[in-house]
Amino acid sequence: MKTTLKVALLGAIITAALGYVVSERLGSAPPEPAQGLAAPSPEPIRTAAPPAPATPVAFVPEPVRIPDNGGLSDDERTNIDIYERLSPGVVNITTSTYTYNVFFQVVPQSGAGSGVVLDRDGHVATNYHVIESAVVNAARYQPAEITVTLSDQSRHPARVVGIDPSNDLAVIRVDTGNIDWVPIPLGSTDGLRVGQKVLAIGNPFGLDRTLTTGIISSLGRSIEATNGRIIEGIIQTDAAINPGNSGGPLLDTLGELIGINTAIVSGASGVGFAVPVDTVRRVTHDLVTYGRVRRAYLIGGASLVSLSSLGRDLISRLDLGTGSGVMIAGNPGDTPATRAGLKAATRALQHRGFLIPVDGDVIVRIADRPVRTSVEIAAALEPYRPGDDVEVTVYRDRDPLTVTVTLGEEPVP
Repeated sequence: MKTTLKVALLGAIITAALGYVVSERLGSAPPEPAQGLAAPSPEPIRTAAPPAPATPVAFVPEPVRIPDNGGLSDDERTNIDIYERLSPGVVNITTSTYTYNVFFQVVPQSGAGSGVVLDRDGHVATNYHVIESAVVNAARYQPAEITVTLSDQSRHPARVVGIDPSNDLAVIRVDTGNIDWVPIPLGSTDGLRVGQKVLAIGNPFGLDRTLTTGIISSLGRSIEATNGRIIEGIIQTDAAINPGNSGGPLLDTLGELIGINTAIVSGASGVGFAVPVDTVRRVTHDLVTYGRVRRAYLIGGASLVSLSSLGRDLISRLDLGTGSGVMIAGNPGDTPATRAGLKAATRALQHRGFLIPVDGDVIVRIADRPVRTSVEIAAALEPYRPGDDVEVTVYRDRDPLTVTVTLGEEPVP
């Protein structure tokens, strides 16, 4: 009996061990042990390690293929090409002036900015505000100097050719001979798109010929010039512009001028403005040719009264047929407007101690553009030239009337 139990127990153990080995090799669970018998703990199966290679083989990476362009992207190559070709056409402009303090002591002042070479005759375009102190001091018969520094670090005196504060533009000239000028080609604002890449070159904080890049952030902005006129068609960009960039070029990826950098928003980052190249081309042509801008002229601003300055109650009382516009007040004299038949006020109403014209023509539109102030009339006339015909819409006796006016040339102040 005891012998039989020993044989049975030995058989169960052998069966369980064989089942475990098979399950390990086949990836399946071992069979359950016989009822009432504890499953033995199997010994771990030891596998032999693979033999080491006789000779170690070193890892050889795939060869790195260097692009034919020297590892530069197309965008980088464009930046480099434009900078190397056109940065010699950007100059550094400094002004030195002298004023007097309350003790009549001489106080030196200086300013700095950038400029764009226009031609091989040494004409350079810049912002008016870059050289304004020199212009003002010269008009007062006080010492003023303008110096242009070229890319070869040579310094040359410059003189003012003409100024246009209304567009914050000016042209100066270096008369020194034997300079190999690099003019920057003028492009066009036609086809410019928001999001288009642009490049700016200038001298921010005196750092010579610095390149920054960005995009056109917006088109058709308007900013106010130092004389109160409105500069229209302004290009907004996020290319870094800082003090010293004023007067420098804003370029497209063809390497053509699309604007002259003129201003930034105080306290804001990435909000810069440039005068559009179409304005630059027109203004600089006149300044080089005539020494001044030949601006279209309709009527003197002193003869105009904006209805918005009268207040709603008084406008309603006058019953002019329109609630906005600019009335021709008083006698403007011989002007393109009066020659075309527009009429000035002949009667006035006393209101709070002031005489208010009541029956003059009220200008409400220049061509297809509404106008409400004399500043807006000047802005509407900016694209026109002396001798151009323009339709002017007025209200006369409460009824609209359109008259064709041949524009004259604005008198020189």
